[in-house]
Amino acid sequence: MKDVLAIIMAGGRGERLMPLTQDRSKPAVPFGGIYRLIDIPLSNCINSQIYKMLIFPQYKSQSMVDHLEEGWNIFSADLGHYLRIAAPQQRLGKEWYRGTADCVRQNLYLVEREHPRHVLILSGDHVYKMDYGQFREYHEKTEADVTVALLEVDRSTASEFGIAAVDNDLRIRAWEEKPREPKGIPDDPERSLASMGIYLFKTEMLLDLLRTTDDEDFGRDIIPKLIENKKVMAYPYRRFNRISDYIHTVDPDGARQLQYVDSTRDSQYWRDVGTLDAYWNANMDLTGINPFFNLYGRLWPIRTHQRQYPPAKFVFNQPGSEAGASRIGAAVDSIVSHGCIISGATVRSSVLSYSVMVRSWAEVDESVIMDNVEVGRHCRIKKAIIDKHNVIPPHTQIGIEPQEDRKRFHVTPRGIVVVPKGYFKLGI
Repeated sequence: MKDVLAIIMAGGRGERLMPLTQDRSKPAVPFGGIYRLIDIPLSNCINSQIYKMLIFPQYKSQSMVDHLEEGWNIFSADLGHYLRIAAPQQRLGKEWYRGTADCVRQNLYLVEREHPRHVLILSGDHVYKMDYGQFREYHEKTEADVTVALLEVDRSTASEFGIAAVDNDLRIRAWEEKPREPKGIPDDPERSLASMGIYLFKTEMLLDLLRTTDDEDFGRDIIPKLIENKKVMAYPYRRFNRISDYIHTVDPDGARQLQYVDSTRDSQYWRDVGTLDAYWNANMDLTGINPFFNLYGRLWPIRTHQRQYPPAKFVFNQPGSEAGASRIGAAVDSIVSHGCIISGATVRSSVLSYSVMVRSWAEVDESVIMDNVEVGRHCRIKKAIIDKHNVIPPHTQIGIEPQEDRKRFHVTPRGIVVVPKGYFKLGI
């Protein structure tokens, strides 16, 4: 993979993720306790042995840049490896990026300078594991000019995506953005092929294309035009992608064991966390006995910047200590990050980021709690996303009474309550 250059689009506003994206770009949104969304495609690159990466930020990128500089400064220039953050420079005019293709066009000199054989275009805000080496092998085997990774989805939900129509050889013959009547797969008519925003281009073709057109977006503009006179191939992600790993599993008797598996779940898992409900779902997929998206593999690790906090601590074991209420510090089916203290409280099916304090007799269920949050005594938190720097007063209820929640917070269609950064100030 030495001749592959990865370009990661990391400038998304993520308006449907507000208020989580009020002060950060979408790829910088925390995920899974200790990660940020951009860690996912970067880890896929490293695990696929791609060591040349360009990051193109734009919207409120400082927290992401800080994260990358602190945690991803691992490359050796002597070996020709690098991760470069290319800030918008308006090199071709006074406009900022108008789309994914325009973003690459405005930074084309970086591609020309490296001149790889292939250019891999990725989004910085999806959750999945993908072996880009397998993707590249398929691209070369089919002699494609460009290969598009596509997700098999039910036709009932396919109108939310860009949809490819393919022939029996999986060559893309038509492309529609969010069609009312999505076309099915030839051998599976009840399912459609939806764009994942992942493209592998022959470099010469990409350079010629961006030099001679002013198209703004790969999915909306470029791919539909290329179909007419170039070989554009579909790569059905769930059919071809295979991630084999040593993964900790739990059998029905509760025994924990390390198994080498061709993990169907990890190989087929993909989420676009473009909405608050999808973001909450993706975090919940990390919890449970055998999670849908497994962070504990040995061969396909997800890398991030590890902060220096002490280990998580669980304190108090006092059954029936106050008016018959137990005071037991416990967390089950949850991810609890470093620096957390569960002090006589109960946490269930939740994801806690760094330095979260949950005080006595509080209950946290099915929630995502970001770093530096304190949950006061006797609080009840259920199906919530709580952004960082909140000190929640004792006896507060969030996610228990929907009508009251809507008076103060954003509540998603699924009923997830979202508390913005710093809403509960110290002493309030």
